[in-house]
Amino acid sequence: MKSLVWEAPRVMAMREGERPAPGAGEVLIKVAYAGICGSELGGYLGHNALRVPPLVMGHEFAGTITDADAGVADAFPALASGQSVTVNPMIYCGTCAFCARGMNHLCARRQLIGAARPGAYAEYVAVPAKMVTALPEGVSLRTAALAEPAAVAVRIGELAGAVAGDDVLIIGAGPIGLLALQVLLANGARRVFMADLDAERLAMAGELGATTIDPRQHEVPKYVREATDQLGVVTALDAVGATVTRAQCVAATRAGGTVLLSGLHEESGVMPAADIIRREIVVRGSFCYTPANFSQALDMLARDALRLDPWIVEAPLAEGGPWFDRLIDAPGAVAKVLLIP
Repeated sequence: MKSLVWEAPRVMAMREGERPAPGAGEVLIKVAYAGICGSELGGYLGHNALRVPPLVMGHEFAGTITDADAGVADAFPALASGQSVTVNPMIYCGTCAFCARGMNHLCARRQLIGAARPGAYAEYVAVPAKMVTALPEGVSLRTAALAEPAAVAVRIGELAGAVAGDDVLIIGAGPIGLLALQVLLANGARRVFMADLDAERLAMAGELGATTIDPRQHEVPKYVREATDQLGVVTALDAVGATVTRAQCVAATRAGGTVLLSGLHEESGVMPAADIIRREIVVRGSFCYTPANFSQALDMLARDALRLDPWIVEAPLAEGGPWFDRLIDAPGAVAKVLLIP
């Protein structure tokens, strides 16, 4: 089969290799669509410790089952050959202390498809059957490829807590930011302020209901505080992951509020610790999602409660490298690129 292999920082190449065979408890999926994630952009640049070249990335995907291990049919009768599916790519063991508490996403032995093992930037990918979900009636493979980033947004909404009637800030109008915007509005947020340096992405946020802030024209924390009678927002989400955006989120958050960190642009950086301490701000990481979050995300997509259209681009897998470069350098009016093997 053909696959897109990340070989070094900013180096992608199409390669020929053997089609994988499903191992014990696994199914083989013919990939229909595989999205490009912001964390993979960091990996492509060599900034993400989870990813080591050479690697077939790709963890946001949907496709069709073509083969399965002998025991899968009895254990997972819905996963027959020809079934359209999507996949929760965060593989968990199911037996550790975290899994026992329903926190499978924090599993001590978790493995991300497309990082710890080959991913979906290929014609076929083998995955554990327990991580596979048959698509509900009426959900297309194209829509189902958004289930993973949508689940990230659902988890953000869960960690944000009670936002009904309150104001929220999101910095970063990439796919996660745009999906989180919709989740937080669905959870009853009064206003969701959204900041981004890319004018076209900021325009997308405005169309989806955000109160937009151009950081080139306004100091983000000052703008937010003036708009909230100096109170600040109840929750701020940094969906970028830079030292400056993390600090802006803290400065814009009210005393006793919550700052959520999901962006991974910089793996480390200085945080305004004294301000966090003095105003008793809660700072939480939001990495991925529970199985329940994943199911809720798929349900929201099925109900058209979440969308990234009309800003989705479909491209052949062989054009993946140039699309990685464009998304890093100047994404423009593109919310998600779906690669087609």
